[in-house]
Amino acid sequence: MKKKKNLVLENIQLVSAGAKGVAIGRTEEGKAVMVSGAIPGDIVNVRVKKAKSKYFEGEALEVIQRSLYRVEPKCIHFGTCGGCKWQNMSYEKQLDFKQEEVYNNIKRIGGIENFETMPILGSEEQYFYRNKMEFSFSNSRWLTQYEISSEENFGNRDALGFHIPGMWSKILDLKECFLQEDPSNSIRLAVKEYAVKEGLDFFDVKNQEGFLRTLMMRQNSKGEWMILFQLYREEKENREKLFAYLLEKFPQIKTLVYAINPKQNDSIYDLDIHVYFGEGFLMEEMDGLKFKIGPKSFFQTNYKQALELYRKTLEFADLKGDEVVYDLYTGTGTIAQYVARNAKQVIGIESVQEAINAATEHAELNGLTNTTFYCGDMKDVFTEEFLASHPKADVLITDPPRDGMHQKVVEQILKLAPEKVVYVSCNSATQARDLALMKDDYQLVKILPVDMFPQTHHVENIALLIKK
Repeated sequence: MKKKKNLVLENIQLVSAGAKGVAIGRTEEGKAVMVSGAIPGDIVNVRVKKAKSKYFEGEALEVIQRSLYRVEPKCIHFGTCGGCKWQNMSYEKQLDFKQEEVYNNIKRIGGIENFETMPILGSEEQYFYRNKMEFSFSNSRWLTQYEISSEENFGNRDALGFHIPGMWSKILDLKECFLQEDPSNSIRLAVKEYAVKEGLDFFDVKNQEGFLRTLMMRQNSKGEWMILFQLYREEKENREKLFAYLLEKFPQIKTLVYAINPKQNDSIYDLDIHVYFGEGFLMEEMDGLKFKIGPKSFFQTNYKQALELYRKTLEFADLKGDEVVYDLYTGTGTIAQYVARNAKQVIGIESVQEAINAATEHAELNGLTNTTFYCGDMKDVFTEEFLASHPKADVLITDPPRDGMHQKVVEQILKLAPEKVVYVSCNSATQARDLALMKDDYQLVKILPVDMFPQTHHVENIALLIKK
């Protein structure tokens, strides 16, 4: 070992996967080592970044022996790009580790035993599964260490791609991406080629100036595309020429929209969206339900797997047709409407007004008259007063953000005491924390992990609870 500030741990055998996709091993003394840049099964030398009393955090300095689970990454940007960090691990083992993480969180954090763990639902498509991608323009692309040390003059530094992890001002110029099917790559490359050729200004993050800022591409299951540009300033002639070029080259584009954004951030939610071509939205269908997807709409990015998730949620709810269902954190009401055809009444609650507006619009679009949606912070809306003025829930579905449910919301669920709770989660650690608060009143019957994001460590989980 070297001095503490340059501490290197040698020959660490990595045996399991941990939170946020790190691989975990132990020193000879038994101290845990959490390693980024490697996978379970590797034997590595580790450069320590943090030394705590109970564990080390570090990055793989050298792979001494390669894991049997390793596969060759498809993407040339693997290791530099922040996405698809498990692309070098076989998909079968990705699923195994995701299943293990969910199971261990429920037992360790939730303190719950004796529940059924259903086999993880893998994604039919391991690549090209996303229906929405966002890219950023930069006039100062990320240079590799090799490029920097070469002292070469690279001339044009314009880039269109992803932010380098932890370095918001640095953009990786993407040559390829395996997350969204074509013509995604073709459109992105054509935009960059045209913009460089025509001398259009790429955004300068540090100085907050430039013309082209971000590019968002969205598709539906019919192969229709929406393109959204964020422009820092209006340049009408340049804008219209660029848009006309894209529409002529890519007939798959059904609508093209843009926003002028002179703010410090790239958020579109407080911007006016201008429609240049088409209707300004796409239509999507899921098992006969129709959804209108606009530039600001939240919609599951893995369409096929989201459909499986909703089907399983409905299966867990096991509705007979006469139940009152509460759907907490309803978003745009997708789950609420999916179960409404099998329920007497569905009441959805969500904090974002635009999402509630979309949920109401979708319910009308689908001819559903048994859904009602309320807007407000969950802990402030889902109160005793609310429960006193609404029918008692027979079944409660909750699908909170990564932070899980506020303790007050859990307390209200326990007071409401529905016979059945279906808890959908994108973070099994906070889900397990919430289940621990409910275990005296509810029996955890079964869980079903669902893989929405292949090649990453992220995993969803559906839990069924029955009132004791």
